[in-house]
Amino acid sequence: MFFSIIIPLYNRPQEIDELLNTLTKQTYLQFEVLVIEDGSKDDAKEIVQRYANKLDIKYFFKENAGQGFARNFGFERAQGDYFVIFDSDCLIPADYLETVKNYLYEHHLDAYGGPDAAHDSFTPVQKTISYAMTSPFTTGGIRGNAKHIGQFHPRSFNMGVSRQVWEKVGGFILTRLGEDIEYSIRIHENGFKIGLIPEAKVYHKRRTSFSQFYKQLHFFGRARINIYKHFPSELKLVHFFPAIFTLGFAFTILCNLFYWPLAVICNFFVLIYFLLIFFHSWSVNKSLKVAFLSIISSFIQLTAYGLGFMQDLIKRVVLKQQ
Repeated sequence: MFFSIIIPLYNRPQEIDELLNTLTKQTYLQFEVLVIEDGSKDDAKEIVQRYANKLDIKYFFKENAGQGFARNFGFERAQGDYFVIFDSDCLIPADYLETVKNYLYEHHLDAYGGPDAAHDSFTPVQKTISYAMTSPFTTGGIRGNAKHIGQFHPRSFNMGVSRQVWEKVGGFILTRLGEDIEYSIRIHENGFKIGLIPEAKVYHKRRTSFSQFYKQLHFFGRARINIYKHFPSELKLVHFFPAIFTLGFAFTILCNLFYWPLAVICNFFVLIYFLLIFFHSWSVNKSLKVAFLSIISSFIQLTAYGLGFMQDLIKRVVLKQQ
């Protein structure tokens, strides 16, 4: 089995250096790497060239069109039996490709996704962001989980599709705003088998600050409405949870300002919820600092997603704006 690893890149030369370094340590060697520079001003050409003697690697520069279409650009030039997509802010364990290869030989999948985790080298903020995006006490609990709700949708930070999928379904038709979910829905509708490979994890750095994390999750909330506009049946009750949490927290603030008896009850439930996050994160990360920061990151994850979700729900569904 030959893999084509496709990495879209936009103004992140340092990230691609770290990612490529992890690929030099793969235990399974039947793969190529295609780096698609999507119109970056701060390009990584020189960095990629350093790996010419270490990897079967190709570098392409194209006009900016977004990450979805950058991946399509890579698909068109890939030689592999399987196309593996990584985000540039990922670190790849040495046994990743060997794990995927062995799983695919035993369990046929036309497309797959894998979970993400925090690496020991991550900063406390990166670890707590990773916790918020994977925690059972946030919506992260339904991502990269074998017991997911409904049909499993691989996410593009760690996703693979067979050449047969590409030849029949084509590539991404959205370049962002939920493009990976839309793509996996079309793969499923064309009769292909999609599944999670639980052991095929990557270490996903995501964002390095809470402000960047807020912007990313606000965008994710908007993306869910974009998916709904294409596939109405894909909007589930669980997707409303961040918006409900956000409205509930706003209601709690109002109660504290104007009606103390009800505020006591609301404050109690908020306290219990944050304590559950704190102790669960402490047990996972073995760090009091990360556990405390996990309260902040989980709050940001829910409110940013909730506000983005409500923003586009009102604009695009209620008011029917394009």
